[in-house]
Amino acid sequence: MAESTANLNMPFILPSQAQKHVTHNEALLKLDALVHLTIAAELAAPPASPADGARYLVAAASTGAWAGREGRIASRQDGYWDFAEPRTGWRAWFAALSKLKVFSGAAWQDIPLPENGSFGELGINATPDATNRLALASPASLFNHAGNGHQIKINKAAAADTASLLFQSSWTGHAEMGLAGNNDFSIKVSDGSSWNTGLSISTSGHVLRPSQPVARAYRTGTAFSPTAGQQSGFTTFGLNQGGFLLGTAASGGGSRIVVPAAGLYLLGLNVAVLASSGHTVSLMLNGSQPLIFMDGVAEGPQMQSAAGIFSLSASDYITLGHAGTAQLEAGAGKTELSLAML
Repeated sequence: MAESTANLNMPFILPSQAQKHVTHNEALLKLDALVHLTIAAELAAPPASPADGARYLVAAASTGAWAGREGRIASRQDGYWDFAEPRTGWRAWFAALSKLKVFSGAAWQDIPLPENGSFGELGINATPDATNRLALASPASLFNHAGNGHQIKINKAAAADTASLLFQSSWTGHAEMGLAGNNDFSIKVSDGSSWNTGLSISTSGHVLRPSQPVARAYRTGTAFSPTAGQQSGFTTFGLNQGGFLLGTAASGGGSRIVVPAAGLYLLGLNVAVLASSGHTVSLMLNGSQPLIFMDGVAEGPQMQSAAGIFSLSASDYITLGHAGTAQLEAGAGKTELSLAML
């Protein structure tokens, strides 16, 4: 018959043994040291004033009373040190690390998570809640392939619901991309209070830019005859997308066209002439810089067209400059300016 237990090496009380209480107490001390094991710290040398019952993991290069006891559990009992060699599967709470670890047979390691599991909420260096059931705080996140590729799937219940990626700054949304309220893919941006769609792709693959500045402006009425040296403007938008405005009135009638945003613009000007004694119509930037010149001949009705690409700034304005004498035809599709941000 063995004299001690197989796992904790606790001594048995043997037949005809004297002072059986000593053996019994030794076994109790073993149990007290190893059951619900808590490791106060991992040290290479005994602490100066250890509390009775305190347990430590002996580190490498151990010295003093712990010399040669590397990897053992040192337990302070009745003023001396008792040592136990951990076995595979032992668990211990490492108080200095606030971690529960398991002994693998070679080292103490974090208890691994199960391969399959289900959680109501999960936080990784963050606190989840009922809405954000998965919360992660990290400098970066990696989603790698297993096989040939990798997909991130965002599913919604119905077309009117939302499946999107929301980008925030200080917890305020400033950009969103995905299926927001319908099944068209869209990219939206916000100033923190209102949202604008920059790009929308329909389920048929048609690409729209609903906030891209585009306008077509003309002057109402039937005809107008600006005086040489005057600048004229426009009164009506046949098309206005992206925030073009009618600004200050021009001396030759109509109002300036005010540019909403900086960028490259395609400008197209049509001039419908009813009668001319020789004239020039110029497309003017900010009242002084000519962008396009069109010279007319002294004769009856004629149509002139010109276009160009120009760099414009927000709040720039466009007018028509006039030289010579001409009667210009007003109305949609007549004397008309088109502007489109590229």
